[in-house]
Amino acid sequence: MDYAKLSFSHLLHLTAHQWRLAVDRRLKDLGMSQASWVAVAAIAGNETPLSQKELARQLGIESATLVPLINRLVEQNLVQRVLTPEDKRVRLLVATEQGQALYQKVKVVADELRQEVLTSISEEEQTVTRDVLTRLLKAAETK
Repeated sequence: MDYAKLSFSHLLHLTAHQWRLAVDRRLKDLGMSQASWVAVAAIAGNETPLSQKELARQLGIESATLVPLINRLVEQNLVQRVLTPEDKRVRLLVATEQGQALYQKVKVVADELRQEVLTSISEEEQTVTRDVLTRLLKAAETK
């Protein structure tokens, strides 16, 4: 593939896609789909419980798409829904003990992969790339 001929957005999309596939390959022995481990990681890695709406926003998917995924995670005893005393309509998502254990495994694998991949660019390039991606994300969120 001639990377120089790819548009910026296509290159960005393919990079994110290949990154997820690389993590998937490393996690295949856990029997988890990419969507499942990303959701569990977001829930378990968050300091406070997330609502389904907040999780959907973090994952960049529609709430309607998220519901079947959350249902599967609840059935697998990785996540539980917790009622809030403030609003009985809102259910917060909390990782179970099994979900936290899975998150720790995923985190180790993802951290190792990140280190391996990022050795291809300098610390300075990593900082610049992160700054640029953050600005692009903020700009895209407002459009």
